[in-house]
Amino acid sequence: MTTTVLVTGSLGYIGSRLTASLMEHGFRCVGYDAGFFKGCTLFPPVECPTRLIDARDLQERDLDGVDAVVHLAGISNDPFGSLKPEAIYDPTRVYALQIARMCKQRGIRFIFASSCSVYGVGDEALVTEDAPTYPQTPYSLNKLQVEQGLRALSDARFCPIMLRFATVFGLSPRMRFDLVINMLAGMAVTTGRILLNSNGKAWRPHVHLEDVCQAIRGCLERPPRADGGVVLNVGETTHNLRILDVAELVKRCVPGCQIEFLKSREEDSALRELIHDRKIQDGVDTRTYQVSFERIKRVLPTFRCQPSVEARIEEMVVQLRALLLTKEQFKDIAFYRLQRLEVLFREGRLTEDVRWNSRVPLESVAETAS
Repeated sequence: MTTTVLVTGSLGYIGSRLTASLMEHGFRCVGYDAGFFKGCTLFPPVECPTRLIDARDLQERDLDGVDAVVHLAGISNDPFGSLKPEAIYDPTRVYALQIARMCKQRGIRFIFASSCSVYGVGDEALVTEDAPTYPQTPYSLNKLQVEQGLRALSDARFCPIMLRFATVFGLSPRMRFDLVINMLAGMAVTTGRILLNSNGKAWRPHVHLEDVCQAIRGCLERPPRADGGVVLNVGETTHNLRILDVAELVKRCVPGCQIEFLKSREEDSALRELIHDRKIQDGVDTRTYQVSFERIKRVLPTFRCQPSVEARIEEMVVQLRALLLTKEQFKDIAFYRLQRLEVLFREGRLTEDVRWNSRVPLESVAETAS
């Protein structure tokens, strides 16, 4: 019997590749997405039946015939415009738990896309799923609050799975060049330079997009168990790397490129704005942590990240060159989430509650890339 999976946020960076991966592996997929990034494509995506609908408007009838929900929808960057963090993130918490409650009532499995960023600040020790969390941004706090709400909903019948993804990288039709490895690889390929916006000493765990899809498929294939809410870090322990280490790997895969630091020289304003991280002060990123990924290997015995980060970077460099990626494409705000939303908001196409402005036809807005 074919499993039907509803994916919220299906037209995003992860969703665009996940829906294709699920269909490739025999799942039936339906997508729900607000359409903020619908037209932001680097190359044609595999089409999945998708409704352009805000996740907060999803109704119980939309779950008819659905066996599982993978909840990706949310805001994955800083507040923008004059909006306060609570205006951005409170609705995402509310609708995530609202959808989860509907799933619980109907006996539908629920998988939530969380983040290793909930750990925030750590020492040299590897943090596990049971370690204290120190979220440093409204985004990571929001992820933790949704997790807490899901735990409160959990019981012997409803056992949501919360996947704390490491920092994702890899090629997607709706590419994000604001993710660290994607940014450094894209920059190296198109400019021959690797420009760091910090001193590069912060630690991060990294996971390839294909391994994210593998983990989600594993959760969908895992027999339901009465084990309450399950939290899993998704990644590979050996893929904890300092940002400077990542830059060196990219440099090795793109011979001739040089590593430089943002504050060491003047940059063109467009590139500087794209790579500047507002959470980094005086070249120092206080968000630094290393993560253990041993539990997922026990819960999903077939899960393994393949292969090394360097091999994956080399693979992506080959892919970007095959796509003939240009510097203009790399700098296109269609591939930078915060900048894309800021433009939509500034132009009045998004309202203060982060919805499409009803005065503008949804189709024309959603198809606009930048």
